[in-house]
Amino acid sequence: MAKFAERLNAALKIRNITPAELAKRIGLNEGSLSNYRSGKYEPKQVRLEQIADVLHVSIPWLMGGDVPMTPSARSSATLIPVLGSVPAGIPIEAVEDIIDYEEISAEMARDGEYFALRIKGASMEPKFSEGDVVVIRKQEQVENGQIAVVMVNGDEATVKKFYKTDAGIMLVGLNPAFSPLTFTPEQAEQLPVRVIGRVVELRAKF
Repeated sequence: MAKFAERLNAALKIRNITPAELAKRIGLNEGSLSNYRSGKYEPKQVRLEQIADVLHVSIPWLMGGDVPMTPSARSSATLIPVLGSVPAGIPIEAVEDIIDYEEISAEMARDGEYFALRIKGASMEPKFSEGDVVVIRKQEQVENGQIAVVMVNGDEATVKKFYKTDAGIMLVGLNPAFSPLTFTPEQAEQLPVRVIGRVVELRAKF
């Protein structure tokens, strides 16, 4: 039976992925990955799943088993990154502030691109509390009244109910203590106000 480190190094070479790229994509420092590659340590289950997903190999193969390299049964779920913030001007796929991973079904993954975001502040209480995680489908348009992730004027993305009329755009929190954010069509164009995704699921933390 092969060792994990041997299989990890082999997969990196076969998939033509550098150690630095793998470390970045799974939110791991290169020193820890170096320990995996040298055989000093083996990853825990969650990290193992992340490595297997990026390298597109089966976990039993990666752990040294005499099984096919390419995953088959593992297609039942997909891991998406949980972001602590979405800074303006940076594409979602380039954001490095990955704080965790959430699992979505293969069926959901086939429906579009997804990421998750950790809620900050109290403007969406009582439905969403600070620290909760929301799953977001990447899209540039949403229907009025849907909860969206919106980028405004170079600030971090905000989660609000979205409304657009001839009078402009209004972003409404669920907490009545917070006033709605309103923008004229000109302001929405100049700032700009841009939808980057629609909230489709809440993963509350208890």
